[in-house]
Amino acid sequence: MKEKNVAGVLETTISKIKELVDVSTVIGEPITAGANTIIPISTVKYGFASGGSDFPSKNSQDLFGGGGGAGITIKPIAFLVINGNDVTVKPIVTADSPADNAIAMIPEVINKLTTTVEKFIDKKDKKADTTAKAE
Repeated sequence: MKEKNVAGVLETTISKIKELVDVSTVIGEPITAGANTIIPISTVKYGFASGGSDFPSKNSQDLFGGGGGAGITIKPIAFLVINGNDVTVKPIVTADSPADNAIAMIPEVINKLTTTVEKFIDKKDKKADTTAKAE
């Protein structure tokens, strides 16, 4: 890990995702089958979360606890078929599974949780400021 803080955890998580997914994951390597060239096309969905906390310490070392995780779904959606000057797209029709739908919802859920926590912290800070001013 580059840094022992939340930004470091997030940076490490993102770099690991970049190692797993590149352009050849979306547009696959061409496959030759007789006179046809077939190119697979996929969609890539990913979500990640990370977090951590700095802990107060009596010694000079910073104490940090954190973690991160990611989920990736790679789904073939079509094939590009090339035969001479004739190019056609052959879509793959499938229904999304509940797992695919759940993974797609991860970023929205994380945003809502972050917003809720931030509001809670703001209320707590305002209450502490009000109490301090009253004393």
